[in-house]
Amino acid sequence: MSGASAATDTSIRGALRARLRTQFPGEDDLIIDELGLCQGGARVDLAVINGAIHGYEIKGGRDTLHRLPSQQAVYSLVLDRATVVCASRHTENVVQAVPSWWGIEAVSVASDRLEFDLVRHALPNPCSDPLAVAQLLWRDEALAALAELELDGGLRSQPRRYLFRALVDALEREELGDLVRRSLKMRTDWRWPVPPASNGDSFPSAARSSRSRVRLHDGRSARYSGLRR
Repeated sequence: MSGASAATDTSIRGALRARLRTQFPGEDDLIIDELGLCQGGARVDLAVINGAIHGYEIKGGRDTLHRLPSQQAVYSLVLDRATVVCASRHTENVVQAVPSWWGIEAVSVASDRLEFDLVRHALPNPCSDPLAVAQLLWRDEALAALAELELDGGLRSQPRRYLFRALVDALEREELGDLVRRSLKMRTDWRWPVPPASNGDSFPSAARSSRSRVRLHDGRSARYSGLRR
């Protein structure tokens, strides 16, 4: 395994996912590939959902950083923490490109193995947007939350944007975050879009979610053609 071929999106993703499953072994820890944000406006490569949503953006040695500015703008609206995991050749540019609260890990190859070097710890997001956070919910999840709050009257036939706004207006930021994370962890039929053609970045062939000690989709991988609305 040479350095030129090892630190790719695919190899980094596999090693990172394995590490995260070891690091977060609880039944309350959910690991998601390609988590859609802002109603499909962007997808973060890996996300760990437990008491927070921590997104990991992967930049392999063959990838470019052309999309990183637009990605960080969206991720910063939603994620509680964010980390870029990049091939070491990207490290200096990534430090310059992302906010100071983002974490950074540099990946290199030694003895045919990937090594992860922590450059900067991820800190809590100081600038998330509650409306963008609410948009992580599917319509039926938003309605169920409003019904529990006895605020669904007159909203059941309204577009999603009214449901999200009602939740934002009714809940404190921390309460909203708790509700959204709880809803995401309760999902049993996750759906993701088939990734678009790569623009200098690579994507996995199929999206998956996992819980510790639970086989992925009963041992089967899944591919979906659209986001549930």
